[in-house]
Amino acid sequence: MLGAETDESGGTVWRTIRGRLIGRTAVFGAVCRGSSPLPGTMTLRAVVLAAGAGTRMKSDLPKPLHEVCGKAMVLHVVDALAATQPDEISVVVGHGGVLVVETVQQAAPTWANIRFATQHEQHGTGHATQIGVTALSAPSADDAVIVLPGDTPLLTAETINRLVSHHVANSHSLTLLTSELDDPTGYGRIVRKADGSVERIVEQRDASPAELLIKEWNAGVYVFNHAQLLPALSELSTDNSQHEYYLTDAVSALAQDGHVGSISTEPDETRGVNDHEQLVEVEHIMLARDHHNG
Repeated sequence: MLGAETDESGGTVWRTIRGRLIGRTAVFGAVCRGSSPLPGTMTLRAVVLAAGAGTRMKSDLPKPLHEVCGKAMVLHVVDALAATQPDEISVVVGHGGVLVVETVQQAAPTWANIRFATQHEQHGTGHATQIGVTALSAPSADDAVIVLPGDTPLLTAETINRLVSHHVANSHSLTLLTSELDDPTGYGRIVRKADGSVERIVEQRDASPAELLIKEWNAGVYVFNHAQLLPALSELSTDNSQHEYYLTDAVSALAQDGHVGSISTEPDETRGVNDHEQLVEVEHIMLARDHHNG
């Protein structure tokens, strides 16, 4: 059962009724958390950004629903949360949102407590994250919130678990996932301080010639402390080439206190999908990985 309400960020929040079975989506919350790396009463919540129109896909099907090995990309992303099993998963939808909601409800794993929020107008990843956080049921200040894109089907549960564990073990305000490529064209670059800690992320369009030479790039997967996330989101601006609210700008704000960490993973795992060619590529990688592991 779902109920809709409009939040102060301009998005529609679709709330599940706890303990009800919706399609195949059972809502049990902390009872099914399994082997979470979080200590004490701290809980993990997740926001999956799946509102993009995906115009380069040249399809009426919403981008998150394009399939890789017979499963919608957004459902692969939900599966990547299996090792940490967040108390709640907020899926932010936009283009074709009704179809995305229906598909996720019908096929999400039974442990997943999924809520939905609609980003009616796309104003960037920072705006989408704000809407997604609003759909969560009053997380406490000590809770951790993982934010990840809905078009990265090669993410693994092992990497997500490693990211969350590193975040908790080091008491970071924010921990992000990075990778390296000889040619990271199109990706935001990781700018580090002299001591090697993360200073900020600069998007491709806003990078200087020197910054474009950086090979380490942002995978778009973050773990925030909830208490630090909300103030950081409120300080975002559209003073950039896209005139959007970049979630990456929250990194520089939180790096001022020196508590931004990172872990790295191999680049294939963090591949995003923006067109059919990339969709075919990630399917080939997934098939090869499954064959190797099988």
